[in-house]
Amino acid sequence: MADMRLTKIRMLAGQWEGVLTGAGATPPAIRVTHLGDAIGGVQVVAESQPGEWAIRVPIPAERIADGVQTFLITDGASGETLERFAIVAGEPLADDLRAEIDLLRAELDMLKRAFRRHCVETL
Repeated sequence: MADMRLTKIRMLAGQWEGVLTGAGATPPAIRVTHLGDAIGGVQVVAESQPGEWAIRVPIPAERIADGVQTFLITDGASGETLERFAIVAGEPLADDLRAEIDLLRAELDMLKRAFRRHCVETL
């Protein structure tokens, strides 16, 4: 079903919530994974509008760790990725972000120099 669309509503109290539209009248098979492992307890509940489903994904405490933890929500029938969400936590994260920002600054400086050189050469 290529017309399915999953929209995040919120993340609250250790649970990700969204609304799936375009899924039809039967409950869709939703699969949630983290590092390739399936996450249990996913709820698919009919909404008031036909073809809309409330999706609730509990986030297991044992899946929360330092760094970035990414969860994939896929259509169980087709394997198509409908949505993804990430949880960012921990002390090492600050160092990771600083390192990424430093790399981005260096790349931006390199691009600025190359652009300026290109402008001088084309005049």
